[in-house]
Amino acid sequence: FVGDGEDVNSMSALSGGQQTVVALSLIFAIQRCDPSPFYIFDEIDAALDAQYRRAVADMIQRMCGTTQFVTTTFRPELLLHADKFFGVTFRNKISTIREIERGDAQQIIQDEESLN
Repeated sequence: FVGDGEDVNSMSALSGGQQTVVALSLIFAIQRCDPSPFYIFDEIDAALDAQYRRAVADMIQRMCGTTQFVTTTFRPELLLHADKFFGVTFRNKISTIREIERGDAQQIIQDEESLN
């Protein structure tokens, strides 16, 4: 993220999206060398622009043959390649998880986007 002749900056000087790209690059590089069978990613796409969210979704799709990925998101791009979808509701201090259809997941994200 630095041009020619510039000093190398610390991670804290990078934007949130740039920090995410660096962190995911490291995780995906480790995955290629020493695969883990399972990853849980919690809103890894929150600080990314749409093009990078699509790139992350594509990368997860390419790697899912040997590894299982569980992701949480409020963005539509990670839904593109997902196999299963779960909705989580919270009422009276109790969380309930249920499997939902792709269309329901997309609707939840659209509803969330319209609130913001």
